[in-house]
Amino acid sequence: MLELINVIVAAGVGFAAGAVWYMVLAEPWMVAAGINRDADGKPEGGQSPAIFATTFVMQLIVAGMMRHIFGAAGIVTLGAGLVSGAGIGLFLISPWVAINNLYGMRPWRLTLIDGGYATLACALMGVVLTLF
Repeated sequence: MLELINVIVAAGVGFAAGAVWYMVLAEPWMVAAGINRDADGKPEGGQSPAIFATTFVMQLIVAGMMRHIFGAAGIVTLGAGLVSGAGIGLFLISPWVAINNLYGMRPWRLTLIDGGYATLACALMGVVLTLF
């Protein structure tokens, strides 16, 4: 039961990190992603609650798999969780984002923003997953 709570909290931390990351980098991210905006500068059509719900489910999937990997690898300390989480974000997720953006002919800046978020969020989730 504790592992499930641990995964849910880690997913919440990853979700919250994304909220802060993309609020701070909203303007450069929207430009790099080619998001069309309305007269108020907000994304056209607004943002559906389904986007946020789906994002949280995806965070749960990532946190759950990280928990599994950490268990199999014997990662139990905060430092190891931080470094391992950052490694997952930087060396597994970010390159995949880069490949997708290369073929989508998206700006390199988008890869840096999204890959940076993946690295930060996974590092924070790694810490949470080693707390309890």
